[in-house]
Amino acid sequence: MENALITGATQGIGRAIALAFAKQGISMAICSRNVKDLQNLQIELLKMNSEIQVHTQVADCSKRTDVRAFAQAAQDKLGFINILVNNVGAFIPSTVLNDDDNAFDTLFNTNVMPAYELYRFFGKQMQQEGKGHIFNICSAASKSPAINAGTYSVTKAALYSLNTVMKLEMQAYKVKVTAVLPGSTLTGSWAGTEVHPSRFVMPEDVAAAVLTAYNMSVGANTDEIVIKPVSGQI
Repeated sequence: MENALITGATQGIGRAIALAFAKQGISMAICSRNVKDLQNLQIELLKMNSEIQVHTQVADCSKRTDVRAFAQAAQDKLGFINILVNNVGAFIPSTVLNDDDNAFDTLFNTNVMPAYELYRFFGKQMQQEGKGHIFNICSAASKSPAINAGTYSVTKAALYSLNTVMKLEMQAYKVKVTAVLPGSTLTGSWAGTEVHPSRFVMPEDVAAAVLTAYNMSVGANTDEIVIKPVSGQI
């Protein structure tokens, strides 16, 4: 049985990946801060595929204790987690000079720390098993910082750097590591925008790319997935 763990799974990219995994018959552990959203998604996933297992857990992924508790519960419920999707993230539009005092801590503890902790929790077991696939949902801003998203860009660059370290540490054990770098994607971060949806990447596009990378042959690793709007204006 294939088992995945997805952080921040009830909205946007995380939700789209969860739905794509369910269609393929992959069991999963999903977390969110909202219990009702988790319950609704669990029902939807099981309706889609009644043969999978879906473990849900309320967790604030900006808190290290919640992240570790979620990881332990997922392993206890499902067994070996062979797919790790570090998806949870936060976006605060601001220049660094205009950041609130808590902006750096909020963004770092959401965009980087959970991936670090989950890698440390699951990485050694993946090494021992000689298999696994880690997806880190970075951002186009990881490589091309945005002036109106300074600290967000810094933390996504840190996640991209962590992805590179994971890949170096895992490659001798046949564990795959993939950085996913979407451009502007139509998620809740853009709620209320007047920009037409055709100028965005869709969450389903990112999910399709993740699933394609996962389904590649055992000897092939997709180092990076870069997905940008065709318009090139976002």
